[in-house]
Amino acid sequence: MPAFADDPPGRLEVNLPEIVAEVRAVFDCYEAALTANDVPVLEALFWRSPHATRYGVGENLHGWEEIAAFRRARSTGPFRRTLQRTVITTFGRDFATANTEYLRDGHDRPGRETKTLVRTADGWRIVSAHVSLIGITV
Repeated sequence: MPAFADDPPGRLEVNLPEIVAEVRAVFDCYEAALTANDVPVLEALFWRSPHATRYGVGENLHGWEEIAAFRRARSTGPFRRTLQRTVITTFGRDFATANTEYLRDGHDRPGRETKTLVRTADGWRIVSAHVSLIGITV
């Protein structure tokens, strides 16, 4: 993989294929759990830390406890959405971002989602996530 001008020589390996595959598997697992409303899996994939964050369309959640409480209180049930323009970028072997755009069935506005993932002793975990809808003005 070619280095960029600001990459420390020999220190940062971007998009190692085996690491991208690991992160893609976590991304796909999260997507399946999200659309099935599988709360235990969604909870397990987030970093169990007060430093975890999730900013949603209508909520700002700080810490795993708030994120888990939000998931447990939701009554959305299963739904379908189509992902497009998914970009997974890994930096070395322990840090990654996953970004995607989506169209949710039955909704008129597209959305976008960002996840920051870190490899922990328990595997890859989402340490920060952001979800927003396109076309909302404040």
